[in-house]
Amino acid sequence: MGTSDIEASADALESASSGEPVGSGGLTAFVLDGHELRIRPAPLERAWMDASPNRFAYRCLPLNIANAHGWEILCTAGFSAIWDGKSHTAGVEVKADEGQVSPAVSHFGEGALTFHLPCLFRADPGYDLFVTGPLNRPKDGIAPLTGVVEADWSPYTFTMNWLFTRPDYRVRFEVDEPFCHIFPIRRGSLEAIDPVARHLDSDPDLAREHKAWSASRNSFNQGLAKADPEAAQQGWQKTYFRGMTPDGEKAPNGHRSKLRLKPFRPET
Repeated sequence: MGTSDIEASADALESASSGEPVGSGGLTAFVLDGHELRIRPAPLERAWMDASPNRFAYRCLPLNIANAHGWEILCTAGFSAIWDGKSHTAGVEVKADEGQVSPAVSHFGEGALTFHLPCLFRADPGYDLFVTGPLNRPKDGIAPLTGVVEADWSPYTFTMNWLFTRPDYRVRFEVDEPFCHIFPIRRGSLEAIDPVARHLDSDPDLAREHKAWSASRNSFNQGLAKADPEAAQQGWQKTYFRGMTPDGEKAPNGHRSKLRLKPFRPET
């Protein structure tokens, strides 16, 4: 992802960690004149997950939560693009559908496909914007790049870039296909974390719970392999999905099995 003329701001991180007021996480999209913004809360569903046997992919709660963890920006027109393998800007050819204007262009060279976003995002004080490609939506021949923008002060738009992974392969983006995924993050939150590596046995309670889960998991998988009726009827173990420990205790408050993000609403 690229930014336009954004200079490094050492003061921004200092203010976020110095006790100055921090917003509640609001996010506004200021749409540029003459442009259209198509944006939505990222949905849970994925075509490849729908196609998995018995939709088993949806049994992975961390995957489900990640799918819906933010908002997706959609293509306003369908187009195709291909890269000839060379570094010059003309190396990427973009062809819009008839009568349409492609939302992506070749701008940087080096096999990059660039989307100019039709808006300027402004977040509350102390918040950055994590900008990446659509989560858990693999696309053959091209991969999204990721960036973090200080959206609480920057008056600059930014671009969403994808990088071709091989030459001479034409990729296609459909109208209303997501090309960008965003969500706010609290600035300095990662740097405030003090990570530690310890042996599992140093926490006897955690070690005991993990051992109980591992034994249960192994027994369940063996039952499935032997076509045990009880295991087959159960289908899969749901303790994490339900927010339960191996002992049947409830997880702390805050366990979620789905996200419910609000759509961007027009200002009244």
